[in-house]
Amino acid sequence: MKRYTIRFTLSAVLLLLMMNSCKKNFLDVVPDNVSTIDHAFSNRNEAEKFLFTCYDGLPREGHPEMNAGLNTGDELWIYWPMPTGEDYSSLSPYNIARGLQNKDEPELNYWDGYDGKSMWNGIRNCNIFLENIDRVKDVEPYMRDRWIAEAKFLKAYFHWYLFRMYGPIPIVDKNLPIYATPEEVKVSRQSADSVVNYIVNLLDEAAAGEGSVGLPDKIINQSTELGRITKPIALAIKARLLVTAASPLFNGNPDFANIKNPDGRVLFNATYDQKKWERAAEACKLAITAAKNADIDLYRFISPTKPVDDFTKTEMSIRNAVCEKWNSELIWGTTTKPNDTWTLQLYASPQLDPNVPNSGLKGQLAPTMKMAELFYTENGVPITEDKTWDYANRFQLRTATAADLGIQNGYQSVGLHFDREPRFYADMAFDGSTWYMENGNFNIQAKSGQHSGKKQSRIYSVTGYYTKKLVNWKMVASATNITVERYPWPVVRLGDLYLLYAEALNETDNKALALEYVNMIRDRAGLKSVESSWTNFAKNPNKYTDKNGLREIIQQERLIEMAFEGSRFWDLRRWKRAGEFLNQPIYGWDVIQTSYPDYNRRILLFNQSFNSPRDYFWPIKDNSILVNPNLVQNGGW
Repeated sequence: MKRYTIRFTLSAVLLLLMMNSCKKNFLDVVPDNVSTIDHAFSNRNEAEKFLFTCYDGLPREGHPEMNAGLNTGDELWIYWPMPTGEDYSSLSPYNIARGLQNKDEPELNYWDGYDGKSMWNGIRNCNIFLENIDRVKDVEPYMRDRWIAEAKFLKAYFHWYLFRMYGPIPIVDKNLPIYATPEEVKVSRQSADSVVNYIVNLLDEAAAGEGSVGLPDKIINQSTELGRITKPIALAIKARLLVTAASPLFNGNPDFANIKNPDGRVLFNATYDQKKWERAAEACKLAITAAKNADIDLYRFISPTKPVDDFTKTEMSIRNAVCEKWNSELIWGTTTKPNDTWTLQLYASPQLDPNVPNSGLKGQLAPTMKMAELFYTENGVPITEDKTWDYANRFQLRTATAADLGIQNGYQSVGLHFDREPRFYADMAFDGSTWYMENGNFNIQAKSGQHSGKKQSRIYSVTGYYTKKLVNWKMVASATNITVERYPWPVVRLGDLYLLYAEALNETDNKALALEYVNMIRDRAGLKSVESSWTNFAKNPNKYTDKNGLREIIQQERLIEMAFEGSRFWDLRRWKRAGEFLNQPIYGWDVIQTSYPDYNRRILLFNQSFNSPRDYFWPIKDNSILVNPNLVQNGGW
C-alpha cells in the first residue's frame, strides 16, 4: 500500500527556522515522486493513501521493543549485557528499566523520533489531511466524514501518547505556515487539564454521529479494513485518557506544582477534583455501551478441534483473549506492522518439544519473580492474604501429583507454583509446568541442559519464567521452520475497559457496581466473586467493603488481568506507585543449575532504582529545550 512520508519533528523545524529563517516548504519534500500536496489530494485514491500515512505514524505496540510499556518496567527482564546481533532491535526499553534514561539522548524518544516515528510528525500529517480533504471532489460525502473522523482520532491519539509520556505538552491544532516567524514557532507546553480537554474534544468529534455518519460502530469489510478506527475505539481511548487524568499522578499531585512555563503558567493542577472521577466513570460507561452495541464481549474459548477439560478451557479463554486474531473481546487491534507479533512470540516462547529444537524460539522475554508472586492463590486472594496457603514456605520444594493442575506429575517445584489461580498458569511457564498448544501439550523442563533451559550465553530466560500469555496456540516449530500465527496487538480489549470502569466506580462510591464488573473478569478467569473469596479465605475478610480496601483489590486485579500487555508500566505511574514497585530487587531462579534444589534457589538479578518524582515522566531532549526556550523541562531532569 502506497504511503506518503512527510518527516517532521518539532525541534528540527524550530532549529532550522531559528538558525536561518529558512523559507523552504517542508511539505514539498515527498518521496514516491510526489512533489506537492496538491497531488496528494487530487483524487479519492491519493487522499486515502495520505490517510494511510496518518495511520502509519502509530507506534508499533506489538513489538516488544517499540511498545513503551513492555520492557521498560519490572514485569519482564532480560540477560545483560545483550550482545549485538539478532537478540534485540533496540536497547532503549531495557535501558529505561535499568535506570539509564537521560536527557541528552532520551530512550524511546517519541517526541523527536524513535523507530522512525515522531508523534509530532503524525500530528502534522493529520493536520495536513484535515486541512486538505475538502479539496477532493470524487469522494462520497459519507466517506469524507468517516475519513475526517479517523484523522481526528489519530490526531487525538498522537497527542495522548505524548501526554502519557511527557505530561503537559504543546497542543498542535493547526500546522504553522512555512512563513511563520521564529517567535511563532516557539511553542509552549499547555497545562495538563487543557491538554486533556483538548484531546477529549477531538475524540468526541471523532465519535460523533450515528448510523452511517462518521466512524462505523464496527468494521463490516473485514477483508480490507480491520484495524481501522471505530466508535468503540474512540470512546475507549477517551475512557482511558479520563481515568488517567483522574488518577493520583494528575489529580491533586503536589509533586510538580513548581513546574511553570517561562510566562509563569502552572502546568500541573495540584488541587484534587472528585469530578474528574465522575467524568471518567461516565466515559467508561459510554465506551462499554458502544462496545456491547458492536457485539464485543468477553472472550470464551471453544475448541475447534477436540473437547478439552475445564482447566484447559479456562486457560485458553485467558490466553486467546490476547492472541486469537480479531477475537470477540478485541476493541482495537493495531496492524501497523503485522510481523511485530511474530517477533514477540519468538521472544516469548522457549523450546517446547525436546525432539524438535529450533533456535528461533528464543524464550528471552522473561517474567520476573515478583510477577509470579503477584497472581492469586486458587482461592482468588493474594498469596500474602490467603489464610489457607503456606506463604512462609513458598520457596520449599514439593513434588507434584496428578491432582496438581498445570504442573507435571512427579516433578519437583517450589510451593510458589502450587495451588495458584488459572491466570498464573495461563500467563507464565516455569520449570515443571505444562504448555498447551493446538498440536499437543508440552512439558517445560528448564534446568541447565534440559530442552527449555539455558544452553549458551544468550537467547534464554534469565529468570526461569516464560511469557506463555503472548504466544498464539497455533504456533508450530520444526527443526527448520516455525509457523507463527500473527495477531493484531490488543491496544484495548473489553476486560481492560471493565477494570477501568470498576476503578472509576469505586472512586465515585459505587462499590456494588464496581464489584459487579470485577467479578465478570474473575468469572472468566475461573474464580469466585471478590465477596466470596475474601469472606472465606482472606485474613481480612471485610477488606472489599471499604473504599480503600476495594481500591487495592481492583488495582491488583488489574495488574493480574493485564499482565504482560504493556499496561502495568503506565498503571503504576498513574497510581503514583512506581516509586514503591520499581525500587524493589529483581529476582529469578538459578537457571545455570541442573538439580532441583540448586535450580530452585532465588537469586538477585538487579537492584532496580526509580527516582521519584523525576522518573514519572520522560525528559524532553536537552537540545529541544535549547532550541526553544519556551519549552520547560520536566521536573528533576
